[in-house]
Amino acid sequence: MRHQIPGLHSRHQDSETRFDGAFLVRVDGAWYRQHPQKPFVELRFVILEPQSFQNRPFFSRLYCTERALWKLHWFLRDFAYDAGLLNRDQVDERALLNLRGVVRISRKTFNGRSEWEVLSCASIDGVDARKGQGDSDGL
Repeated sequence: MRHQIPGLHSRHQDSETRFDGAFLVRVDGAWYRQHPQKPFVELRFVILEPQSFQNRPFFSRLYCTERALWKLHWFLRDFAYDAGLLNRDQVDERALLNLRGVVRISRKTFNGRSEWEVLSCASIDGVDARKGQGDSDGL
């Protein structure tokens, strides 16, 4: 089935539409997806800073395979996820909502297909990433 999408052919990449660099983000949605080979947590982020990208959403996956758990652990720790749940090896989709932190995003290509990848994440220095104020509790 074909779909007509006006203006699709003229879409171009300029500096305003480039979507890579460091961003202050908030977790807007989280879903655990059970997949036979590669289960993952799908995250919907909303950009808070810089102002020119504010409220722009993007999605990312954090895989739950044995080899990839370090990245999920770092994300949860850096975004100040509940330490009690983390110590019990539990991910609560509702507890992920509204967590805040900094992510570095870059564009990469897999088999000729371009995708966005969240390369790294960090908490906001001296700030509780969940509330945006107060002292960090060292998580």
